[in-house]
Amino acid sequence: MASLNVGNLGEYLREQRRTAQLSLRQLADAAGVSNPYLSQIERGLRKPSAEVLQQVAKALRISAETLYVRAGILDEREREELETRAVILADPSINERQKSVLLQIYASFRKENGFEDEPVGDSADDEGRASGADAPFSAGGSAADTGSKPSKPSH
Repeated sequence: MASLNVGNLGEYLREQRRTAQLSLRQLADAAGVSNPYLSQIERGLRKPSAEVLQQVAKALRISAETLYVRAGILDEREREELETRAVILADPSINERQKSVLLQIYASFRKENGFEDEPVGDSADDEGRASGADAPFSAGGSAADTGSKPSKPSH
């Protein structure tokens, strides 16, 4: 069987598996795939689906997007955009509205720089629009403003 053009996915998986100190059988069990199938992926004889790569990434505790790029399923720039969005959405120090505003600003900068692709699966953005966050800046305010400003006392 000839080796398929899956980049260096197999070598990378083998390296990650060894780093995690897992045998081929242990990783196959953890990912829910057969031992022979995983072996064929590592040797470059099989091109796994995105679903299988996601299962393997979860078992190895690595980014599925990294595996998608190595398998040729995802472009490097798309991976970077997805990871940036994921980091914003996962940040517990900011609320959902702030996440939405930040994602909108990020998208506007990308568009300004010639990357006009639509966001992929952006639930916080949808929630933000529903709550009226489509106008993140107000006169004299900033994206960080989340409430009304206290009025100055009149004397």
